[in-house]
Amino acid sequence: MGLSETTRRALRLTAGLRPDSDLSLFVGQALRRPQSVSALVPASDRLAAAMAAQIPEGPGPVVELGPGTGKITRRILGHGVAPEDLHLVEINDEFVSLLRQRFPELAVHHCGAQTLCDLGLPPLRAVVSGLPLLSFPAPLQARILRAAFRQLAPGAPFIQYTYGPSVPVSARLMQALKLTARRRNVVWGNLPPAQVLTLHRLHG
Repeated sequence: MGLSETTRRALRLTAGLRPDSDLSLFVGQALRRPQSVSALVPASDRLAAAMAAQIPEGPGPVVELGPGTGKITRRILGHGVAPEDLHLVEINDEFVSLLRQRFPELAVHHCGAQTLCDLGLPPLRAVVSGLPLLSFPAPLQARILRAAFRQLAPGAPFIQYTYGPSVPVSARLMQALKLTARRRNVVWGNLPPAQVLTLHRLHG
């Protein structure tokens, strides 16, 4: 799905106002290959920290979906997740190459989030999602969430941020997948402001 001309102009303006190499790469990929970029701009450091803070302590791997340039990845490692426990799932070729260069100690999987079950991982401690679920069609949302919750250990969180005022998954899909959402934080310092949610599967 392509970007509108208005969105393209906004991205170029954003890149010009913030002379950051990661931002420039992110915007460039969003303009050239929007179908393989998970968001329009990378998460801020405050948002990245708020996401990482939701990862529970304990054993088990953590998967990050759509890590992009690695902003949230750094915060996940800083939160105490061991490198051997962190797996990155990224579909964009350029970002995969960058992530493998920046984080040679991490497993970087070049695939779509909906193929998470094919990685052969043990039950996950958490999934940290940088994907813009709100902009995904419902069938793709369903495939991603089903794959994630097949891999998550019982009670483990699917950590998601959104720029919208509500859960970025329809009530119908939440009910079908037996999921519940909890708002954990609102990051006013992000541009635009974002809320951090955790999704959990209901039991019983």
